[in-house]
Amino acid sequence: MTDEHLTDERPDVPAALRAFIDTTNRGDTDAFLAVFTDDASLDDWGRVFHGRDGIASWNETDNIGKQSHFELVGVEPTDDPDTVIATLEVSGNGYNGTGPITFTSVGDRLSRVVIAPTD
Repeated sequence: MTDEHLTDERPDVPAALRAFIDTTNRGDTDAFLAVFTDDASLDDWGRVFHGRDGIASWNETDNIGKQSHFELVGVEPTDDPDTVIATLEVSGNGYNGTGPITFTSVGDRLSRVVIAPTD
């Protein structure tokens, strides 16, 4: 079973999170960037990238540019109905490991992504 099918079969996985995973795994930079709102931010362990241009830079150096591949391990709701914590297993030519990522969405787009341990 591919990751795309796994996320499609899980109603607890928001559309924006599914798109983040699926576009990364396909290596589709244009579709990946389209997942984000114009004013989105991505915080990768304190390195903060703003807007699509900033996220495009991160994508090139840390995500699709490193042939990252995500496997969804689990999704947890938070007190905010627009925010979930997803545990992803990451492999590729950059970071390899499993950890939590916090995703905040507005409709079917991501407004904020935080890659860091949750407290």
